[in-house]
Amino acid sequence: MKRTVLEIVLALAMAGAAAFGYMSWKQAEGSKAAIEELTKASEEATAKIEEAEKSAKVASEELEAMGKESEAASAKAGQFDAVKAGLSSGATLADLEAAYKKEKNLSPERLIGLATLRMLTKGAEDPGTIEAYKKALALSDWSNRKNTICAAQIGLAATGEKIEVMADCLPKGSPKAAEGHGKADGPADHGKADAHGKADPAAKDDGHGKKDDGHAKKDEHAADAHAKDGEKTAEKPAEKHATPHWDYEGDMGPARWVKEFPTCGKGKKQSPLNIKGPFVKQRVDLAPAYKSAPLTMLNNGHTIQVNIPEGSKLRIDGIAYDLLQFHFHRPSEEQIDGKPMAMVAHFVHKSADGKLAVIGVLLKEGNENPNIKTLWSNLPKEEGSPVDVPSVTFNPASLLPKELDFWSYEGSLTTPPCTEGVRFFILRTPVNISKEQVDAFPFKLNARPVQPQNNREITISQAPVDASWLRDAIAQAAQENAPMAFEGVAKL
Repeated sequence: MKRTVLEIVLALAMAGAAAFGYMSWKQAEGSKAAIEELTKASEEATAKIEEAEKSAKVASEELEAMGKESEAASAKAGQFDAVKAGLSSGATLADLEAAYKKEKNLSPERLIGLATLRMLTKGAEDPGTIEAYKKALALSDWSNRKNTICAAQIGLAATGEKIEVMADCLPKGSPKAAEGHGKADGPADHGKADAHGKADPAAKDDGHGKKDDGHAKKDEHAADAHAKDGEKTAEKPAEKHATPHWDYEGDMGPARWVKEFPTCGKGKKQSPLNIKGPFVKQRVDLAPAYKSAPLTMLNNGHTIQVNIPEGSKLRIDGIAYDLLQFHFHRPSEEQIDGKPMAMVAHFVHKSADGKLAVIGVLLKEGNENPNIKTLWSNLPKEEGSPVDVPSVTFNPASLLPKELDFWSYEGSLTTPPCTEGVRFFILRTPVNISKEQVDAFPFKLNARPVQPQNNREITISQAPVDASWLRDAIAQAAQENAPMAFEGVAKL
């Protein structure tokens, strides 16, 4: 009996020990899991702390940078205040206005300077300030005066005028369209409504011209020149402008230009044309007098352009035009009886009163052209600023044919904003260019399709190759007081 009781007690003790052991094991397991969970949470917390420290460091660096920018902005603001205070008397403005009063036609750059000085002296609400900016914008040639146009647009926006500032004029990161809040002055006609070279960057362009003074800043000469011409189709996609307003293909191709540039679709005297008869005979004296100068070339993302310094001129019936620049289109924009040639070179000229005249030299595929070879050996492959080649001297006359017979018509810039009022002279004698040279041109397509003629006359004429002999004869006759010489010259 006692034995049985002992066995039962022993069994119970063993069972209790087992239960206690099991409970202890379970508790240990639970503690282990808790420790692991706490360890994981600790690691996560540590990672977050490190991340927070990094963020704090970045924020500290940004604050430091902002502090420096603030100091720089404060310094600039101080400089601006000093400039404004120095001009507040109005004496400088009065002196400048008195000096400019003698000038019949102020250049866009001078108008920009005058407008800026008026704003600093009289404030943004001054009507003369707004008028000067608008006039500068209207006279600027979109192809060659991008800087001037940007200055005019930004100035007008600062005065409160409602105008869209071109994206290319805005600092990186700025909204695409910046508008003022005043009078409505839409962006469509960024300048003079439609004159080939009037406030359209076309002055230097290509008759399509682009810049105004062509001889002003190299940068201008370059600006768009028809330079608008070969944009997106570069064989080597030379980076295009960050936000191009137009192109030769795709969503911003010629058919869509009218969306942002109404004249391109609504104008009645647009270029280029298909040159076909019947023609109207007309006598016009076309006398180019170009000079050799160090070479300056530009790849503006639309074409290859050669900027010309002052000195080269074209006389049309005795009226002088400055040669601003010439550039190329592939294929030729003009067609002859419905057929284009391999390429065309457009020589853009501007008269003292702002009128544009373009001579078109058709380039047909044939033998290698040594003068094109000189240009192609130095052409900038990528879009960018003008490139000076001081070691190379080039005379634009070397690209002209000996015979200066031509077709002529009233047209427009062949690139946006398609301003009208440009006089075109398409030389009837083409110049050779080899297939290899055509292929080496960095734009596969930069030609606007031909436009409706709209009952415009195409005249046909002949110009003397060189009228210098006639002028010399007259001068000699004057010196010798020889009436018979005058009579002979008159018959000539």
